Amino acid sequence: MIGSKKPHSRREFLKLAGSTAAAVGPFFLFPERSRAQQGTLKIAHWAHFLPEYNQWFDKEYAVEWGKQHNTKVQVETIAVEDVMSRATAEVSAGRGHDIFMFPWPPAQFGQHAIDHTEIYQAVATKHGNVNRIGHKSTFDPVSKKYFAFADSWVPAPFNYYLDFWSEVNTPFGPIHYDGLRSGGSRLRAKLGIPCGLAFGPTLEGNITLHTLLHAFGGRVLDANSNVSIRKSYGTITALKYAKALYQDAGTPDQLTWASSGNAVAMQGKRTSCTVGAISLLRTLEKEQPQQAKSMMIGPPLLGIAGVMAVPHVTSCSVVWNFAGNKEGAKQFLVDLIDNFRKVYERSQGCNFPTYQNTVPNLIRLLESDPKAEPAYKYTRLKDALHWTPNLGFPGYATPVAMEAFNSFVLPRMFKRVLTGEASAEDAAQAAETEVKAIAEKWSKA
Repeated sequence: MIGSKKPHSRREFLKLAGSTAAAVGPFFLFPERSRAQQGTLKIAHWAHFLPEYNQWFDKEYAVEWGKQHNTKVQVETIAVEDVMSRATAEVSAGRGHDIFMFPWPPAQFGQHAIDHTEIYQAVATKHGNVNRIGHKSTFDPVSKKYFAFADSWVPAPFNYYLDFWSEVNTPFGPIHYDGLRSGGSRLRAKLGIPCGLAFGPTLEGNITLHTLLHAFGGRVLDANSNVSIRKSYGTITALKYAKALYQDAGTPDQLTWASSGNAVAMQGKRTSCTVGAISLLRTLEKEQPQQAKSMMIGPPLLGIAGVMAVPHVTSCSVVWNFAGNKEGAKQFLVDLIDNFRKVYERSQGCNFPTYQNTVPNLIRLLESDPKAEPAYKYTRLKDALHWTPNLGFPGYATPVAMEAFNSFVLPRMFKRVLTGEASAEDAAQAAETEVKAIAEKWSKA
């Protein structure tokens, strides 16, 4: 039990939780921390796509929280591409940060994390239950424990240039994948501007290809965590579609972009569209406001299986079981949700809530965004929760699903087909072999 050797009754727990300050304040929900002398809280935070958000979180919010809680807070920002290696190193050494914030579900590290159920319970007394994305991204259905705490998520809408697509009589951008291929082919032929979906072994490529696979009905694992990547007709269809799109409307750069390369290409107007977080548009609004007026965002493209896009980011915080300040770490995460309205604002609307009542007027904020031109631009995100499945869909974000994600099984599978190295059927078979090996390893863990 957090903060006491003697368990609290439910009435006592609710009384404690109910009296927690809504803003960053001195009250300790976890009393063990309040009895200690000034301590240190070490946090590793993935590098947000908007540097000004990291500046606020590191230099303002964390510092103020530390003052209020008699704690020296040290925040280290880690590039997204370095997150896995750094987390692995800390686990191997058995020391490091108290809180490690991942941009995806860290299911592979569950055995090195505390059970985060108490944090969810503490937050629930004020904000209700975590949403579907947060729950399925951090809950282990086998152990019935939470291996992490989901504090926010970032949608992955379809981004496109209105002026480019108007040139091929598609002023509202493509609505479905067939339209992306046909319109993209005509656009490349007319203006020399290719489609800009990321296909390489980066976070952006992973998100794009998981989204494409799901849209065609393909799955890495089924709802019961069985490997299903080759068995699915949707997998073969998605691979053949991607090859046709690449040949008809793509560019070799799609396979070689480094992290955020697709965003850089879009900001330079070297591509006509991509899948990505709205930080891409926010950066343009700041640096090239006139160009930003032409960039639009919309729901994911319609595929055989419907409209869906996995989150660009699922921000999940882990308190390591070897953390030196577990109680302070738990308190920090509870308070972060109490202050989530500020998180939403400082992320410029990139970070969506896992607890809806922390931003109860979200739709109104999207409808009245001061930088939107045309005015309805951000309103197209109002249904994002409905079209966003969690990583690991249709099941949970299991260790097998997340190791397949972090070892870039899908980018390799698609690359084999796009470059002509293998047929769709053979590439799917090779991917299934990879995922089965991962599943076998975890079955013995």
